[in-house]
Amino acid sequence: MSRDDRASEGAATPPTATPNGGGPTRRAAGASQGGGPAISVRGLTKSYGEIEAVRGIDFEVARGETFGFLGPNGAGKSTTISMLCTLARPSGGSARVAGLDVVSERDRVRRNIGLVFQDTTLDNYLSAEQNLRLHAELYSMPREAIAARMQTVLEMLQLWERRGSLVGTFSGGMKRRLEIARGLLHSPHVLFLDEPTIGLDPQTRSSIWSYINKLEDEQDVTIFLTTHYMDEAEHCDRIAIIDQGRIVALDTPEALKASVGKDRVQIRTDDDEAAIAALRERFGIEAQIAEGEVTFGVGEGEQFVPRLFGELGQPIRSVSVARPSLDDVFMSYTGTTIRDAEASAGNDHMRNMARMMSR
Repeated sequence: MSRDDRASEGAATPPTATPNGGGPTRRAAGASQGGGPAISVRGLTKSYGEIEAVRGIDFEVARGETFGFLGPNGAGKSTTISMLCTLARPSGGSARVAGLDVVSERDRVRRNIGLVFQDTTLDNYLSAEQNLRLHAELYSMPREAIAARMQTVLEMLQLWERRGSLVGTFSGGMKRRLEIARGLLHSPHVLFLDEPTIGLDPQTRSSIWSYINKLEDEQDVTIFLTTHYMDEAEHCDRIAIIDQGRIVALDTPEALKASVGKDRVQIRTDDDEAAIAALRERFGIEAQIAEGEVTFGVGEGEQFVPRLFGELGQPIRSVSVARPSLDDVFMSYTGTTIRDAEASAGNDHMRNMARMMSR
């Protein structure tokens, strides 16, 4: 979610203080979650002029679930999270978070959610503790509860010993952990993480995920996160795959991979179009170019490879076989890999910008 997204349709404001000057303690005041889902979305849409960013999506997230929203850049992930966090008004449909309507009960929704933006919003000139105390004041947390809660979240994210350090001295991974701690400080029902590991190195990404998994075990909170990293989606209880503003699949990672039912085979040839034609004519297999290679699915891929070399009739420079992955799921439902979809989305964005500027 970019800063421009956050600025549009009204920047996020802290919840209104309660009349007695106090604020939410353990679980923010006004929640009406009851026994229903933590998030419920029905026919949700969002358009920006002629551009349909979200095109009528439906899903529910159970309380205590870690739910992943998987898709390429430009698929509608950040727009959806903006609507669920009341930062953007839906064009149509409805959404409830913690049992509260995101349009008619906006302030109450904000009291019951935590949000970690894609871009850092920490003050580098303040210490970690000062950043958290500012957040506590904005959320009207009772003063007597702040110190203990701050120690709890900072210790959980292993930042307690650095609470007095200026945030400007923190690494990217430490800043991300501090933002997660800040999002948890006021004890939200639902924690939204928008691309929580984007821009981090693989080791730091793995570390951040160990903390996210820890949240599920130690905090009574529902986690809704967006990502375009396939390996990260494996950590979620369930994932929804969104492409071009529509949800194309929703299930557990294992169930989605099992639904593919075929190994992925990728080959490099001297003439990819001729190889695709030969696969169709000789094996009845429909292949396509994905990530620069001829790609197709087949049962028992390793056993098929010898036949491929013997009967394709085209020189094969290299071949790889992989068990079904979430990328295969994405390709099965969309006809492209997530990397190719991101490249296409980037080109579409540039065309839309050019069209709008030419008016």
